[in-house]
Amino acid sequence: MDTGRNSLPADSLRVSIFHNLASHLAAMRPKQWTKNLVVFAAPLFAFSINLQSFLGGLFAFILFCSASSSFYLINDIADVASDRQHPVKCKRPIAAGLVSIPVAIGMALILLGGALSISWWRSPQLGAAITGYAVLQVAYNLKLKRLVILDVIAIATGFVLRAFGGAAATDIVLSAWFLLCTAMLALFLGIEKRKAELRLAEIQGTKLRAVLRRYSLPLLGRMESVVTTGTVLAYALWSSGPALHGASTPWMLITLPFVLYGIFRYQLLSDPQEIAHEGEDHLEKGGRSERPEEVLLKDKGILFTVIAWICTCFVILLLKNQGIIQ
Repeated sequence: MDTGRNSLPADSLRVSIFHNLASHLAAMRPKQWTKNLVVFAAPLFAFSINLQSFLGGLFAFILFCSASSSFYLINDIADVASDRQHPVKCKRPIAAGLVSIPVAIGMALILLGGALSISWWRSPQLGAAITGYAVLQVAYNLKLKRLVILDVIAIATGFVLRAFGGAAATDIVLSAWFLLCTAMLALFLGIEKRKAELRLAEIQGTKLRAVLRRYSLPLLGRMESVVTTGTVLAYALWSSGPALHGASTPWMLITLPFVLYGIFRYQLLSDPQEIAHEGEDHLEKGGRSERPEEVLLKDKGILFTVIAWICTCFVILLLKNQGIIQ
């Protein structure tokens, strides 16, 4: 008879523990971890698709997730007072009081310290990539995010460091084409993010941050045109094959349409007419391109393009290894 009564506190305890763990995980912002998938780009570009390169990329992915989460925690601790006054950010675990500041500090120290020590233990190159990323985050939060143009370059540099870390973890020598393609695409994403942030501020009528006041939609549009052209040209030249010291086979040109569609699709998501077409929810949020980490997970067009690109690369690699194509 007492068994049922005794199970209630136990069930409540389990629920409490689950919610507590969920809050601590949410404070690490796992949705942002999709940015760290760039570590797998080096093996894909080098056609080094095997279990060893996958495990090496996964190792780098975990380390970058740990390092990035530590800075999300630090930022939320530093901004806790202002976040509690914000209509959306007040729901973040630290601002909402679901994760205490001392615990958040401990989590940040463990995550960052672990990522740095393990990366240097793995290899000096990976350690340098993680350390460079950490230094960049400190510089970005203290100064660079307030400097026009340099803020976007800093965002792009973070992606390049992730790609470099993925190459170091898989023992792959990076090519100049790979670094150029990664940098140009990262610049494109950074500019698109600034466009969405500026549009969001205009839609909501909120006060612009100092750095956003230095930008305008026409300026960002011109920057976008330059970077988009550079991205497409760099990828096209790389995929042309060994003749230009690019991919190991010119058949990679087949994947160019996927890259074009992905870029155009991302631009569509930030277009004012598309935002209005998607309804009030996206009008209030300024469009999905303000949150690039969510586009890969939620936009079916982008997700399909990425999957199709990866599958096409696998087929080309398989046919090349079988000697069917050169």
